Amino acid sequence: MLSEPHAWPAARLGEAIETLARRSGLGVRAVSLPAAPETLAGDELELWVATAAERLGIEAEPVECAHAELGDLLRRAAPALVHLPGGFGFLLIRRASRGTLRLIGPDLRERAVELTELRRALARGLEAPLVAAVAPLLDGLGLSRRRRERAEAALVSGRLGTARLSGFWLLRLPPGAPFGAHVRAAGLPRHLLAFAACHVLGYLGAAAALFLIGRGALGGNLDRGWLLAWVLLLATLVPLQMATLWHRGVVAALAGALLRRRLLRGALRLQPDEVRHQGAGHHLGRVLESEALETAALSGGFVAALAGLDLLIVSAILAAGAGGFPHALLLVLWVALGAWTARHYLAKRRAWTDARLASSHDLLERMVGHRTRIAQEPPARWHEDEDRALARYHAVSAAMDRAALMLGALPRGWLTLGLLALAPVVLRGGASVALVAVSIGGAILGFSALERLVAGLTYLSDAAITWRVVAPLFHAAAREEPAGDPALVLAAAPPEGPVLQASEVSYRYPTRARPVLRHCGLALGKGERALLEGPSGGGKSTLVAILNGLRTPDSGLILLHGLDRRSLGAAAWARQVATVPQFHDNHVLAESFAFNLLMGRAWPPQPADLEEAEALCRELGLGPLLDQMPAGLMQMVGEGGWRLSHGQKSRLFLARALLQPASVVVLDESFGALDPESLREALACTLRRAPALLVVAHP
Repeated sequence: MLSEPHAWPAARLGEAIETLARRSGLGVRAVSLPAAPETLAGDELELWVATAAERLGIEAEPVECAHAELGDLLRRAAPALVHLPGGFGFLLIRRASRGTLRLIGPDLRERAVELTELRRALARGLEAPLVAAVAPLLDGLGLSRRRRERAEAALVSGRLGTARLSGFWLLRLPPGAPFGAHVRAAGLPRHLLAFAACHVLGYLGAAAALFLIGRGALGGNLDRGWLLAWVLLLATLVPLQMATLWHRGVVAALAGALLRRRLLRGALRLQPDEVRHQGAGHHLGRVLESEALETAALSGGFVAALAGLDLLIVSAILAAGAGGFPHALLLVLWVALGAWTARHYLAKRRAWTDARLASSHDLLERMVGHRTRIAQEPPARWHEDEDRALARYHAVSAAMDRAALMLGALPRGWLTLGLLALAPVVLRGGASVALVAVSIGGAILGFSALERLVAGLTYLSDAAITWRVVAPLFHAAAREEPAGDPALVLAAAPPEGPVLQASEVSYRYPTRARPVLRHCGLALGKGERALLEGPSGGGKSTLVAILNGLRTPDSGLILLHGLDRRSLGAAAWARQVATVPQFHDNHVLAESFAFNLLMGRAWPPQPADLEEAEALCRELGLGPLLDQMPAGLMQMVGEGGWRLSHGQKSRLFLARALLQPASVVVLDESFGALDPESLREALACTLRRAPALLVVAHP
């Protein structure tokens, strides 16, 4: 059994996570972690590990796998924390390579362990009963030892292929960490260097092939030897091109994944006012632009970088050719002219994009309010604004097209100029055929490089414009959230006293002179139900946002189980306060019905989670809906999927909150879309299931 000297005891779990993170190059904060209880297991263990990692400034993602996938998980898991079954401690996997795992022991020394050995140790508890069961079947077959082991492994694997194993945590940087740290942790510099090296070698090989064929053609000596050398050079370019494309694909995939994670985290970090005070058209534009950023930045970056390398090589080739240094200088000046043209194009493209987005935002807002507009505006004025917007759009489009034509003419202009610059040298004579061939080949290669540079600059212009829209999401991801203390997070709720308490809470919106809340107080105990009534604009939803942690009060104190949000941590607070926002602030995601229900729990769900979700839905009167869905809980809903009425969505939002393992449920005008019969069912179910309930409603 893998215990000493590999396994860390539970009491040193915090030190183990910090050690693994530091050894793996993940920067961690200098904080002290309490000793973990020896009896940690199940959900409490996952909560402790997640909170400790968050306090260190990293992420610990819990994962599980099927029995058949265990080997693949161990092969790609590092850096990872593994909980040994049977309470034998924890293993730290720092690196995996060629079937060998590098483990960090409690003495801080690294040791190599075979992957198959660790896999057997982790799966022994599941496999042992089946091994004993199949042993009599194999005893009488007379198999050799090796064949018996293979047959035993096949039989056991067939029976346990879908069995799930848990107790694995993948350590990684949070999406809000510096992007450069993400790039280094993902190994992108290594792939970028390999990509550049393969491309340069391939380009030099292409230049040499041009030299050989050009020298033979211009010198009138194109014999079999020159052709054979030319063919061999071209053949060597194939593996170099394949390696270049492979490294480029790896970089694009890794960088794209990092960017998407960063933007997603940024969207979740936006404050309510940042989201609410912008129209639906602006949000649609932001989503579309964020999807375009990855394509534009990566494609343009690759193409422009390659073109820059190519132009450096071409400059050296031209300097060595018949035209000499003046010929290379001419290329440099032409590239400088291209940079100015690209800047001019960027300005025109930015103006065109602003006009396009303004038009699309306005169009979407008008589509949303189409019926109101028809009813309240005279027909003669329905299209005045559109006509003005289209006229401006036409003007900026024409200016951008002219700039694009100037930019696109750069490669052909260089080819003409580069060949004409060689004419005096050729007419004067004195230059060897080989040098003339080098110069002509360099001019042609410069034309090809400039074509790629123009394409890359066009992509990068789109990326620069898109960045203005996406930058708020990117920067919002770096916003710090309070990280709780693992010991406090696991502390049991006090047997008496309020579960949720607010004292002297005041809040004023930055754009208003008067506070919307002033010296508010609230105490909600376990099992209690409270109703908060008030007129529209009286601050009810603001108080809800403060209670669930979306807003920070200007003054006052909010306590959950006697702890404030900074002590408990933002993640633990969000788990303990389940909120159903107002209907327009809640969403059905384009996923399965079960995913929308169980967003507050681990995914993928356990069978017990699905059974509880279905039972709750039937309590809320959603049984007929489930019976109509061909896939039941796994039916895809949301955009383009199963159509849900307002009342069904309201009950879905309510079920989502009740299924979250929270201490308090807060409903913000959540029953407004329900008919009287559905309201009675939903209210009765909520009163039965909510551990503590606060209902916000109009009088």
